[in-house]
Amino acid sequence: MGESKFCCSCRRLWRQNRCVAIPIALTIAGSDSSAGAGIQADLKTFSALGVYGVSAVTCVVAEIPGKVSRIEPISVEMVREQIEVLTRNFPIAGIKTGLLCSAAIISAVAGSIVDLCRRIPLVIDPVITATAGDPLLESEAIETYQRELFPIASLITPNLDEAGQLLGEKIQDRESMKRAGKELEGKFKTAILLKGGHLRGDEAVDLLFADGKIVEFTAPFVRDVATHGTGCTYSAAITAGLAAGMPLPDSIARAKKFVNASVANRLRWESNTGGNIDALNHSPDNAGTN
Repeated sequence: MGESKFCCSCRRLWRQNRCVAIPIALTIAGSDSSAGAGIQADLKTFSALGVYGVSAVTCVVAEIPGKVSRIEPISVEMVREQIEVLTRNFPIAGIKTGLLCSAAIISAVAGSIVDLCRRIPLVIDPVITATAGDPLLESEAIETYQRELFPIASLITPNLDEAGQLLGEKIQDRESMKRAGKELEGKFKTAILLKGGHLRGDEAVDLLFADGKIVEFTAPFVRDVATHGTGCTYSAAITAGLAAGMPLPDSIARAKKFVNASVANRLRWESNTGGNIDALNHSPDNAGTN
């Protein structure tokens, strides 16, 4: 293959002596040893949707689907250096954050990207607990999220449990989703995608609250699949669309389709300890892009 470098005029990638429009997205999140969530899921999703992914690791998580064994944070200085070396050298077109682990890391991330986020979109997946219910974020870090990172976001993507923790109330049905989403949009002054996958029913319903309007996104609820990383994959897919210049509703619609197909077409193995292990299938075919 020919040498790859960045064009000095348009900052697109040169490959084999031709300029190709490959947008670059940055994920700032934790590393998942089972590769179904976190940085690994984000990079797979970016690649599947035609975006080049770069990453800043905030912590290392020893886990399998359904069980978090150990979390070890990366030093604040190393998190900051990863972000700064990437943002200095790559023409990043979109950023997403996932598991940030501590108040100190959240603060460092916010300080490192605040200027960049005046020009490019930032999608925040406010990861607080794992799919299995294990706590992943220090309680005091939620205040730092709200004070330092949420104000520079283009979109925040809480699930019902996370939204409930942010508001101090339980969200149990479609009507309480609407009330909660409106309150979150007003509180944080940015677009909110409230994910309703935890509600019972035949459809997984998500609501976008933006500019005082509500847009609904639905997909068939896929049962009997015990996996993790759907939130990471969803927010990464939205970020990929925004980095490529897609409007927010279109980015969400494509991301919803991609996540639903990734679950429906899940991968499955027999575990060495008995039972099955399921994983999302991050194939580009799941978005209908290839």
